[in-house]
Amino acid sequence: MSTVTAVTDATFQAEVLESELPVVVDIWASWCGPCRAIAPILEQLAGKYAGRVKIVKVDADQNPETVTAAGVTSIPTLGFYRNGERVDMLIGAHPKPVYLAKIEELLA
Repeated sequence: MSTVTAVTDATFQAEVLESELPVVVDIWASWCGPCRAIAPILEQLAGKYAGRVKIVKVDADQNPETVTAAGVTSIPTLGFYRNGERVDMLIGAHPKPVYLAKIEELLA
């Protein structure tokens, strides 16, 4: 079972902006190789931080409102949200230690 939740334009407000937990938003697409490459890393991190951080995925092709509102120009883009505000952003695929550090910063 996946610990990464799919979020849509319709559910972004409730799942991300109104979340009591910090949220990592992965904006991705099925045709994006780097997006697929980081998916297993994000699954691992979702399990590791379960109950402390929520990791969600937004399909860029299916949710243009969210992509436009976030100012995304390339994917994968990860947005880091705390208390309904984006506090950081990471563009492109990175090694697992980079994601770990960003999540730890989000929790700090």
